[in-house]
Amino acid sequence: MITHSGLRLGYGTNGLTDLRLDDALALLADLGYDGVGLTLDHMHLDPLAPDLAARTAHVARRLHDLGLTATVETGARYVLDARRKHGPSLLDPEPDARAARTRLLITAVRVAADLGAHAVHCFSGITPSGTDPDTAWKRLEEALLPVLDAAAAVGVPVAIEPEPGHLLATLADFHHLRTGLGNPAPLGLTLDIGHCQCLEPAPPADCVREAAPWLRHVQIEDMRRGVHEHLPFGDGEIDFPPVLEALAATGYQGLTVVELPRHSHAGPGLARTSIEFLRAKGAPAS
Repeated sequence: MITHSGLRLGYGTNGLTDLRLDDALALLADLGYDGVGLTLDHMHLDPLAPDLAARTAHVARRLHDLGLTATVETGARYVLDARRKHGPSLLDPEPDARAARTRLLITAVRVAADLGAHAVHCFSGITPSGTDPDTAWKRLEEALLPVLDAAAAVGVPVAIEPEPGHLLATLADFHHLRTGLGNPAPLGLTLDIGHCQCLEPAPPADCVREAAPWLRHVQIEDMRRGVHEHLPFGDGEIDFPPVLEALAATGYQGLTVVELPRHSHAGPGLARTSIEFLRAKGAPAS
């Protein structure tokens, strides 16, 4: 077995929603993870509840004491709207609704800075019905600009994720946004390895190599071609050793976070088997 010493593994709290955050962090540290993909949500560091600064300081101390690092993720399903999954988005027809998502992302940037996190993850959202592509891209660019300004001010990159079914769904779409905004330094990429298997034309390892200059965050899980379903390792079609080798070769220093948001009922067990699987395929032990 070849190990790739540059890789740092994490696990997403959106796959541990039945655990208190303190307990989830202790679990990951005990299992040997290097960090955590922390989704800001009502059960884990609620970004809209009172005393956010004090609660963030507590999490920062907890991360430090456990020897963990973090990425801040913003894919909570109902954190802004209890009736609309991932609503409102950066593409919402209503300016005030788009502004609410922008404010959430700016809050996430500030939380990330206070945690010492290495990136803030986000995604575009689904194009609303009746919205033409040019309008959607314009809305996305305008809604992201204040977030990028906030990120530049604190030195935390924003890593946008190509998400199947969203306006920004592929690596090509990321480059469309990047060039449209004039290649801003704070804008980077979240690369989800499963999404590469799902819909990119190139194999996942080739996607890693193509994305290398812009990688700021990586998510990893198994998946099948053409089916957007996050699967435990071994249940999909991905050949992982070439992916891990490609990641290590990029020199990427951030976390590679296991992303199983529909498996919280089995989260502690999957956190254990996931790190065992990745180590067996070549990821290093801490």
